[in-house]
Amino acid sequence: MFPRLIERARRFIKYRGDLIANIARPDRPGVANRLLLSVLNEAKLRRVLACMLDEQEFLSPYGIRALSRYHLEHPYEFDVHGEEYRVDYEPAESSTGLFGGNSNWRGPIWFPVNAMIIRALVQLYSYYGDDFKIECPTGSGSLMTLFEVARKLKQRLAGIFLRNSEGRRPVFGDEKKFQTDPHWRDCLLFYEYFHGDNGAGIGASHQTGWTGLIREAPPGLRFDEARGDPSNRCEGRACLRRSARLGAELLAQEWDAALRAAGGAKMLAVAAASNWSE
Repeated sequence: MFPRLIERARRFIKYRGDLIANIARPDRPGVANRLLLSVLNEAKLRRVLACMLDEQEFLSPYGIRALSRYHLEHPYEFDVHGEEYRVDYEPAESSTGLFGGNSNWRGPIWFPVNAMIIRALVQLYSYYGDDFKIECPTGSGSLMTLFEVARKLKQRLAGIFLRNSEGRRPVFGDEKKFQTDPHWRDCLLFYEYFHGDNGAGIGASHQTGWTGLIREAPPGLRFDEARGDPSNRCEGRACLRRSARLGAELLAQEWDAALRAAGGAKMLAVAAASNWSE
């Protein structure tokens, strides 16, 4: 599929053996004799995942945070020419004028980042297979394959929009009208990003360009069919219109199916995506 890329990868292996020792071996076959081109070898990958899947750091009940929650109590501080700067964990909007006062990447959950993480996990799974397992969440004692981790992350993201045990949708936060009014409670809004701790929608409320990645299949937003809970179904014209605008297929219908059809792929520099659906 990518002959020039493969040729350059082989040339890199041949002439830069000193650097190969620090990355995943590109010439070491994995499942189905697939090859992996990645800056992370297995040991480094496990270290990254242990931090990413830690609920005290990046793993939120609703996806992966943009910044570790560790920095809530341990802000990152540095000094430049006598000026002290610090970066704190902020799960919602920026509370300071740092970077112009509109830096919302210090804690919230962003769908494009999470989608790329899930895609990467599926790619890595197609190389490492079922033998590679990691604790998820970190410290829980529950071991999962990378594919199972990807699925868990997808479920946490979907949980932003689904009714919880109290009958509330996290996406609506404390907005009483959207939580309780029968005319509004099922009209989901696709916010720009989401609160890193409680999943409430923040920023622009019509960000279907990337938050639409949660889309499963039109019409309607039936994220919860596996749960069999009809109260979570999104009905009505307004909701269907929003669903219809969720973008040109995005990652939908490619993910799981493409993974299982990728048996002939030899180099996973660009591999198949995964499927949001079960």
